[in-house]
Amino acid sequence: MKLSQTTKDKLFYVLLGFGLMLNVWPAQAGLNTNATVERHYVNKEIKIPHIAQRCEDVYQDGDKTGDALTGAIIGGVIGNNVTKNVDNGGAVGALIGGILGHQNSKAQGGYRRVCSDITTYSTEYQEQYSHSTITFRDQNGQTRTLRFYE
Repeated sequence: MKLSQTTKDKLFYVLLGFGLMLNVWPAQAGLNTNATVERHYVNKEIKIPHIAQRCEDVYQDGDKTGDALTGAIIGGVIGNNVTKNVDNGGAVGALIGGILGHQNSKAQGGYRRVCSDITTYSTEYQEQYSHSTITFRDQNGQTRTLRFYE
């Protein structure tokens, strides 16, 4: 029986394909593994700020220092100009002006409301994704675990 060249070529390719299938088949058998994929989670602590206003009444003295200082300056200038021939006239004028400025000051002590913001924190825990693992047996029968991120 004589075969044509076309038939010979077809037969060659069929046998070549069959041979390749037989060659690849054992490799496919090794892929039949039982693998498990597991997702891992962690509890993350989250701090949540809460802002509250706290107010309190605070006593403050009436500060008369500024008025006394202003009186001392004005008294010193007047003392220097009025008593040109007297020694320490400016110093005496400053002393008297400071005393009068302090006595005539309108500054008053009392209570005033002082408010400030206070931040407190509450804690919540949220479950969050950490990583995944895949566990399988390799071609030597050893169990392997690989860690990965999705």
